[in-house]
Amino acid sequence: MSPRSPHPGNPDVVPPLDERVAGAPVSWGVCEVPGWGWQYDAPTVLAEMAESGLVATEFGPDGFLPEDPRERAETLRAHDLQAVGQFVPVVLHDADHDPVPEVERALEGLVAADASTVVLAAATGAEGYDSRPELDDAAWGTLLANLDRVAEAVRARGLTPTLHPHVGTMVESAADVERVLHGSSIGLCLDTGHLLIGGADPVALAREHPQRIAHVHLKDVRLEQARRVQSGEVTYTEAVKAGMYVPLGRGDVDVRAIVNALEDAGYAGWYVLEQDTVLEGPPEGEGPKGEVMESLNHLLGIEAQRSGVGI
Repeated sequence: MSPRSPHPGNPDVVPPLDERVAGAPVSWGVCEVPGWGWQYDAPTVLAEMAESGLVATEFGPDGFLPEDPRERAETLRAHDLQAVGQFVPVVLHDADHDPVPEVERALEGLVAADASTVVLAAATGAEGYDSRPELDDAAWGTLLANLDRVAEAVRARGLTPTLHPHVGTMVESAADVERVLHGSSIGLCLDTGHLLIGGADPVALAREHPQRIAHVHLKDVRLEQARRVQSGEVTYTEAVKAGMYVPLGRGDVDVRAIVNALEDAGYAGWYVLEQDTVLEGPPEGEGPKGEVMESLNHLLGIEAQRSGVGI
């Protein structure tokens, strides 16, 4: 499985890495979880994304961008940003719930904005990401079957379906990811932070299953904080507030190894810079923009070293 190239003119061309780096509103503290924290307005976030050197963005939570698909597309174009995709949390494990109509509604806005990717999450059905139930084999069978049904619906509209392993969802741990890899055909969104926090090894996944990686969320994480979440000492939200996520290069994720493995395998998709943050109020100084620029510079430094090999 190879992700669709984001190149607007020729989908078979793999653009340089610096043309495949996008942002996410959650790096500015914009999140769908009620009570998450102080929220920026969309015009400020989009303007700061463009000023940071990003060329594209994911949509963010419902209500962040205009609901009308065409107005949403025009809003992004006004800030010289391409549309990447949308995080779509849906319940997949409930035999009495059909997730396909929810996803199809999201597809309208994605198609109108010429986006490339649907980023699914296997929602628990409850708000937040601080706890999750355990699934029996029957519920897992429903989840995997629904993943393939949803993936088929997404591909029918010309977009790339991916599943985002995410703390506090039904696909969180290394064992969960293995069940998806062996029981479904859907591609993965390699979220380097959530995978590490959930107990998986994002470097190993990039090296061993590059053909299944269809989208990337690049995060860096303080491993000490991640282990406190794993042990149950603190909740995911508490750890985010305490600064678990940091700009690329400051934490314990081997970003260089992941990027090298994917690029060497011919990865053609987006790298979305996404350091979840909770803001207590309007930040001082550059705020999230400065940290996003630090992450972008770190990533471009990796690419510069790759380009210099053999010269």
